[in-house]
Amino acid sequence: MAKRDSITPDSGPESPSGTSELDIDAEVAAMQQQTVKQLQRQYEELLNEEARSGNKIWLIKRIAWRMQANAYGDLSQRARRRALELANDSDIRMKAPNIKRQPPGGVRKIKTAASKAAVSVSREDRKPIPGTVLTRIYKGRKIVVTVLANGFECEEVVYASLSGIAKAVTGSHWNGYHFFGLNKKGRNS
Repeated sequence: MAKRDSITPDSGPESPSGTSELDIDAEVAAMQQQTVKQLQRQYEELLNEEARSGNKIWLIKRIAWRMQANAYGDLSQRARRRALELANDSDIRMKAPNIKRQPPGGVRKIKTAASKAAVSVSREDRKPIPGTVLTRIYKGRKIVVTVLANGFECEEVVYASLSGIAKAVTGSHWNGYHFFGLNKKGRNS
């Protein structure tokens, strides 16, 4: 593979205006003064494809990237192949995970409609005590769940939550406590 020489201010490529170096800061500053329509036209000229975005910041970034790639050289074919291999081998997450934040100590404050006073309820108060057997008949099928210290067992499979069992049984998302008919204290309604 041929080694690329580093670009110095004196030996840089010539830009369209005839200067010896691409001044990307000046180019970006000039693009920030342009309208979205003007940026879309510039995008189409540089990338030879239609600009389907009306997001000004995104257009500026893509145009600046292409200007730099034209001036300093793009990725080598080897780098492109390797990036494609990595992209094909990876599991791409299309949605960020939903992280639920719990207050310190696992205690949250709730307001009851009757008293309008704040009451402390521990998250563990909702879970029935280990050893409890929950049953539910769903579409003629009897679902038996044993509450464990570290989860819930159903049909010899340990689940982290009642919602996981409900989803496995029904094929759609359910609130596990509602599915098994439990109220907020962990007892049947």
